[in-house]
Amino acid sequence: MMVAGRTPTPGFIAGSCILAGWVLLAIFAALGSPHDPLVTVSGAREAPSAEFWFGTDRLGRDVFSRVIYGARVSLILGFISVAIGSVLGSALGLVSGYYRGAVDTVLMRMVDAMLAFPGILLALVVIAALGPSITNVMVAVGVSTIPRYARLVRGTVLTVREQEYIDAARLLGVPDLRIILRHVLPNTAIPLLVLSTLEFGHAISVGAGLSFLGLGAQPPTPEWGLMVAVGREVLGRAWWISTFPGLAIFTVVMATNLLGDSLQEMLDPRLKGR
Repeated sequence: MMVAGRTPTPGFIAGSCILAGWVLLAIFAALGSPHDPLVTVSGAREAPSAEFWFGTDRLGRDVFSRVIYGARVSLILGFISVAIGSVLGSALGLVSGYYRGAVDTVLMRMVDAMLAFPGILLALVVIAALGPSITNVMVAVGVSTIPRYARLVRGTVLTVREQEYIDAARLLGVPDLRIILRHVLPNTAIPLLVLSTLEFGHAISVGAGLSFLGLGAQPPTPEWGLMVAVGREVLGRAWWISTFPGLAIFTVVMATNLLGDSLQEMLDPRLKGR
């Protein structure tokens, strides 16, 4: 297997395998989980055993089944958040970088204002306005990533718009929208892919953090951050309730970081030959 003329790195292979494993578990959660994640199946806080691999929580629900179903919630959250941020941020970056002038100034001042807030704080502001729910977390996390996408795309567009073939297209009377979509946008694909991969893991971790604070998924939803929050009060006596969903968050974020860094190494022409 070759990517952009380079052999995939160990990090790319490891990250892809881990992430693919979680995606498959999420898709086939009904087949992979032995119990209904919302139903009490045994006594409260039973330790991991052959019957209950990850033990049970305070309501006697199977933690293993809840972790698997939690993958659905977390992966969907990551995907939708990245979709919101990448689409809106890319649109801002394309318009700002292509037209420059007053349009660029106004849009970039808006982006700078958003960047003045840490991502998690910006997400908290959005949640405060919309109210706590997993849907609103997706919107909040997506909005918090818009500035990074806008800055990245704008920088790429500023370089591409100076190319001779762009000038030629303008002289031929090609509409701006067509130039942007057919000639400018494709040049942002690689940096967008790398950033989106990294932001996917970041979105999952921020979403889990908001659920941990009670601002995201609400009980009895099997969501990793919420599961960690529920188990923290009995961490000394029932460590498995928080530990296993915490490890799930760790493995997904680690996989996306490995994948994103490896993609950048393989796809960035400046890194070829190193």
